[in-house]
Amino acid sequence: MFLNPKFTRINYSVPQITYNTDVEVEEEVSIEEALDTLLNEPSYLVIYNDDYNTFDHVIDCLMTILGHTSIQSEQLTVLIHYKGKAVVKTAPLDVLKPLKDALIEKGLSAVIESEK
Repeated sequence: MFLNPKFTRINYSVPQITYNTDVEVEEEVSIEEALDTLLNEPSYLVIYNDDYNTFDHVIDCLMTILGHTSIQSEQLTVLIHYKGKAVVKTAPLDVLKPLKDALIEKGLSAVIESEK
C-alpha cells in the first residue's frame, strides 16, 4: 500500500532588500577649469630669512619689486628676520609668479605657497 502524500503549498515571504543607489561621484573638471581655479585662488608670496642679504637690500627689493611703502617694507623685513619668514604679498598665482622670479633674481629666498 502506497501512501499518497498530499502536497501543500508553502508560502515563503522574502524580506525585501533595498539598495542605496546614492553614490558620491567626484565632479569632472576639465584641465582648463582646474588651471583657471588654481590661477585665481589666492596664493602667498613668502620670503625666507637668510644670512646673506642685508636689511637695506631686502627693504629696497620689497619697495621696488612689490610696491610696498618704506614702513611696510621695514616691518616685513623685521618679521622675516625674527620669524624666519613672512608672507609679503597675497594674490592669484599668475600675479605672484613674475614677482617671485624678480625677488629670486635679486638673491632673496622667495617661494609661492597656496596655504599659509
